[in-house]
Amino acid sequence: MTTRFDLEGRTALITGGSRGLGREMALAFARAGADVAVSSRKVEACEAVAEEIRALGRRSLAIAAHAGDWAQIDALVDRVHAAWGRIDILVNNAGMSPVEPSSAATGEALFDKVLAVNFKGPFRLAARVAHCMAEGDGGSIINISSLGAISPQPGIIPYAGAKAALNAMTVGMAREFAPKVRVNTISPGMFATDIARHWSDPEALLRGIPMGRFGAPDEIVGTALYLASDASSYTTGANIAVGGGIESPR
Repeated sequence: MTTRFDLEGRTALITGGSRGLGREMALAFARAGADVAVSSRKVEACEAVAEEIRALGRRSLAIAAHAGDWAQIDALVDRVHAAWGRIDILVNNAGMSPVEPSSAATGEALFDKVLAVNFKGPFRLAARVAHCMAEGDGGSIINISSLGAISPQPGIIPYAGAKAALNAMTVGMAREFAPKVRVNTISPGMFATDIARHWSDPEALLRGIPMGRFGAPDEIVGTALYLASDASSYTTGANIAVGGGIESPR
């Protein structure tokens, strides 16, 4: 059964791959046999993860790219294809979730940036990669959304809206690029990554989690490996919650 999760001989591209959930997925994919391209805004941070991947005996690329800029996204895809000839797995993980004091206080520049990083850029990246996958041997695309998209709270409404759009994109692209390309969503809840340092009242957040704790970053790995591998060969258009029991996608 473990061979169903084997990624030997496959290539993966992970945005936001230099820290948090992205780093955990990058290292897990490498341990499962994949070569992994790591992208984020800072090439030094990407290179640090790339070195960890190479130490596992896999190839890795470290590529700086802004996840909301279409020209940089196109250059990112072109560079991975130039180096490896294909992308078998894409994880659209890069995102930003600033907290605003109110909807009225949200400025246009911040609103546009949140939508660009969480939806506009991921749309372009998935579209480019899915098109190439469909013309080749197929592949798997995993969009990292948020349970906030289905239960929006004050202060994150633009973010929640962008992630809801990402969820809709998953379903639409799963239908557009089937049967060779599978497109799925993971909706994380609250994980104890570096972003947790900015939470104003962690104890109040914990009270809303049935499992009574925040997720450890490596607890995203099982779902990611499932969706990236042949273990999920008949799964597309799905939205899987990984949130300790808080409200799940409908």
